[in-house]
Amino acid sequence: MHDISIISIIFTVALLLVCLFLTISPLFKWDSYLPGNAKPELAGMKEALLTTLNELEFEYKMDKISQTDYQHLKKQYEIQIAVLMKEDEHVDEQKMNQALMAEIEREIEATMKSYKKKKGEGK
Repeated sequence: MHDISIISIIFTVALLLVCLFLTISPLFKWDSYLPGNAKPELAGMKEALLTTLNELEFEYKMDKISQTDYQHLKKQYEIQIAVLMKEDEHVDEQKMNQALMAEIEREIEATMKSYKKKKGEGK
């Protein structure tokens, strides 16, 4: 009766840890730790601004705001979206430039190695 095997204890602890992880994991933003996602806040801000712009247009069509206010706010949000898109494009451009420079450096190293090998064989 008091015969609790080590396997059942290990299984229970593992099950408890999995349940704890699944309970706590939604509290963390895991994609901000991923290396491929350099600026996740840019995408979130851009999405929020686009949503706000859509809601603004809806309120204007429902006659909740005046045309002058609509035009003014729409222009403000469009400028903010354009700035974010430029920043996002700049981040992508930097990533491409880094990848291109790394590729060029690898090609130069390979050429130098083959040149040294040929030079060594010529002696």
